[in-house]
Amino acid sequence: MPTTETSDALRVEQRLYARLLERSAATGFAVLVAGFAAYAFGWLPAHVPLERLPELWGLPLRDYLRATDAPRGWGWIAHLADGEFASLAGIALLAGASLLCLGGLLAVYARRGDRFYAAICVAEIAVMLLAASGVLTTGH
Repeated sequence: MPTTETSDALRVEQRLYARLLERSAATGFAVLVAGFAAYAFGWLPAHVPLERLPELWGLPLRDYLRATDAPRGWGWIAHLADGEFASLAGIALLAGASLLCLGGLLAVYARRGDRFYAAICVAEIAVMLLAASGVLTTGH
């Protein structure tokens, strides 16, 4: 049976993680919806005109990318003003929500002097950033 001190510490960490996850997920979802609405209602210009989509849908990926000059990898960030890429910011926020949560826990563990759990947080953050960087990909 865990001690009261251990139970309180876990509850603090769980509440922090949950609060950060809830806020970052809500923000990511709002950005996703706003980006899609901006695209769907034409508030942002489209990178690929809607009337071209039917001719492009059936193309293999390599041909589609060439025909549309669509960005690869993290290149979409430079196109956030293009309607179809605006909602990707929300997806990126949702995908990165756990980074914010782990960063919050890292601060708690560092303040507490709990090096083992702080190291685990650092390792998880490093793995996620490495995966997101695209360094380990082999291409399309």
